[in-house]
Amino acid sequence: MQEFYNKALVSLLCIVGASFLIGYTCVDRTYLHLPLVPAGNSQLPWHAEAAADEIQGGLSTIKINDDRFSLHFDFKIEKKIEHPFASFALVFTDSTNEKTLVDLTQYDKLSFSTKCSPANTLTLGIATFDEAVSVHDNLLTYRAPGAFFSCNQNWTRIELDLTRLETPQWWFDMFKLDLSRQAYTLDKVSRITFSSTFQSPINAIAEVQINELTLHGRDWRYMYLLGGFLFITWSSFAFWLFRQYTRALTKDLRDKIQRDRPLVAYQQLSVEPHRDKEKSAILRFMATEYANAELDLDTMVTAINVSRTKINDLLKAEMGYTFITYLNKLRLTEAARLLAEKEEANVAEIAYSVGYKNVSYFNKLFKEEYGCTPKTFKSLCNKDQSSQT
Repeated sequence: MQEFYNKALVSLLCIVGASFLIGYTCVDRTYLHLPLVPAGNSQLPWHAEAAADEIQGGLSTIKINDDRFSLHFDFKIEKKIEHPFASFALVFTDSTNEKTLVDLTQYDKLSFSTKCSPANTLTLGIATFDEAVSVHDNLLTYRAPGAFFSCNQNWTRIELDLTRLETPQWWFDMFKLDLSRQAYTLDKVSRITFSSTFQSPINAIAEVQINELTLHGRDWRYMYLLGGFLFITWSSFAFWLFRQYTRALTKDLRDKIQRDRPLVAYQQLSVEPHRDKEKSAILRFMATEYANAELDLDTMVTAINVSRTKINDLLKAEMGYTFITYLNKLRLTEAARLLAEKEEANVAEIAYSVGYKNVSYFNKLFKEEYGCTPKTFKSLCNKDQSSQT
């Protein structure tokens, strides 16, 4: 059995190691992190665009200070028109630096660190192409769900839920759409925009800095893959372990029975007569009386007229056991033979036939000797015999 335990331990360690490595890889790939800023770390190419209401006759202005290592821009809102604004946009591009639409459906959160001077309230908008109304060359027709956030002179960590952005009312008014059509998708995103709001300071230069702009999401396919791998791997291991344990236990029991057969006195005495009269009397008596449930050392002392000490000393020298240990060995060895050979006999019958009055006690001793219950032993022997025929 030791060989089986060693093999099982090595296999277990290998499977645990493989499960840990694959689990770590799958979990790592499930939780997606896509940095957009700094621009050099972004897997999605983009370029910066700034816009203000001066294109609509207003006087608001915006200036980009940095768009590579951070998003750093200044703007000044002048209230000349009804809705003044200034905005900074990350416009997604392809490999040729042409504007393109990107799929962000795998991402459900956007995080960044920001500070503003003076304190400000800004809006983040995601320009998405809506198949029902959008026109590729007209940005105003793009749905622009967004969310508000506040910032001040201290760095603040912002995290926005991309699945719960609100589309501005003016967009519904422009296309005469029902306000209940709030559902949107992020499969065709043109740009991410940071814009002023009506709560932004008027007639004052506002400085905005944004760092560590990152998209976060989950790709559950890897978790499904991990679940399938773990189920198949551990189920297969459990099945293999059960079969190998059964085979190893059967082989171990077969070898043990073979080793213990010389202990059965009726076999031993027939081929190996003893010259020592007392030794021969002890072994012969135990060989013929071991099935007697009342047999004990005192009974044997009276029957063969040999002292207790002499009996134990001779058994210890000859067999390496004390009286009670050798008696149990004889009984259990014979019980094992009967279990293996007599399919019709049940455990209780065999226990009584070899000298045990208590079946529970017999089961306990048998399990200590053979590593399994008599019922399991019988089942394994029957399987072994069936496989050999």
